[in-house]
Amino acid sequence: MARKCAVCGKGVVVGMQVSHSHIRTKRTWQPNLQRVRALINGTPRRILVCTRCLRSGKVQRAI
Repeated sequence: MARKCAVCGKGVVVGMQVSHSHIRTKRTWQPNLQRVRALINGTPRRILVCTRCLRSGKVQRAI
C-alpha cells in the first residue's frame, strides 16, 4: 500500500535537510496517514486517509 491518502492524494514530499554548516542531505516528509474503516460505495473498507481529510469531514467513517 502506497504512502498516499486515498481521498486527496497527499503523499511523500522529498527535499533537502540543511545543517548549520549548510551540509545538504536528502530527506522525506511523510503525511500523517491513519488506517480507518470508511464507507466506499456503501460498503466498509480499510483505507489510508490523512488527518486533514478526517478532520474536515471528507471521509464517512464506518462503525
